[in-house]
Amino acid sequence: MKNVKDSLTYRAAGVDIDAGNALVDRIKPLAKATARAGVMGGLGGFGALFDLKKTGYKDPILVSTTDGVGTKLKIAQELGKHDTIGIDLVAMCVNDLIVQGAEPLFFLDYFATGKLEVGVAAAVIKGIAEGCKQAGCALVGGETAEMPGMYKPGEYDLAGFSVGAVERKKILPQQTIEKGDVVLGLASSGVHSNGFSLVRRIVEKSGLAWSAPAPFDKKRTLGAALLAPTKIYVKPVLKAMQTDGIKACAHITGGGLTENIPRVLPKELAAHLTRKSWEMPRLFSWLQTAGGVSDEEMHRVFNCGIGMVLVVKKSAAANVIKSLEAQGKTVYTLGELRARKGEAVVIK
Repeated sequence: MKNVKDSLTYRAAGVDIDAGNALVDRIKPLAKATARAGVMGGLGGFGALFDLKKTGYKDPILVSTTDGVGTKLKIAQELGKHDTIGIDLVAMCVNDLIVQGAEPLFFLDYFATGKLEVGVAAAVIKGIAEGCKQAGCALVGGETAEMPGMYKPGEYDLAGFSVGAVERKKILPQQTIEKGDVVLGLASSGVHSNGFSLVRRIVEKSGLAWSAPAPFDKKRTLGAALLAPTKIYVKPVLKAMQTDGIKACAHITGGGLTENIPRVLPKELAAHLTRKSWEMPRLFSWLQTAGGVSDEEMHRVFNCGIGMVLVVKKSAAANVIKSLEAQGKTVYTLGELRARKGEAVVIK
């Protein structure tokens, strides 16, 4: 038998099982706080169980999404601020669910790092739990992967997966989308979680540090302003859907306004938007000026202040706006749908 002092252990190889167990103990209360109808059991099993009958759907269709938060992670890691990036992760998934009319039911995360730092991972997952609360879905499980040699010290990666449900007759986009329908926009909280590779290049070009006062908001540092978590539109949009006026939704992520809106429109229709109809936050104006970015590039990379677009029946637009504003959302009437003669999105 090999001499004990010469034997190798998993911990010596860089994987700390005890740290993983400590993390699970810390996040169990966070996951429990997100419980909703349908959840069966808790964390620790080989899989998560969910009873769809408990949700009350009569003819449900399941909708699934998966996403990450891109290079926004780099800023969070460089600043050592890990408590909101989890909100971004949830938002990127659940906002994709509601564009098909689906209510988010549950969420799972994947956290990968070279060496597990329990405090950092717990902060990230605390943000994930907060995002789940905002979306009304349950955090039912996930995976924490400690992989020595795969990541530099202090680095980690995130991915998320969510499942929702929608009644078959209420799937979006509807087939009734037509010329004259109104295009509404819900205000974003900032860059959200797309375009950060360009953002980081612009900041590098500007010569500013993350800790410097933001040129567009002296009350916050540049890093804090850019790390503002992605808005989660689930509850207000689901509530507004009860007016029966919403025909389609588009989550404005990678591809901006010009790439995402066409994904929910019939090929014969185009969205005509008036640029002055909404207020573009100063953050985007600074990015455009500091980076010398063209209008066209801004519209196809960033949300430019609009995080979610709704296509609404004209006669129902006032009720939809009233519902959203009653829930504290800033709503802009961006334009309307017209017969397509060229581009699918025309911004005047």
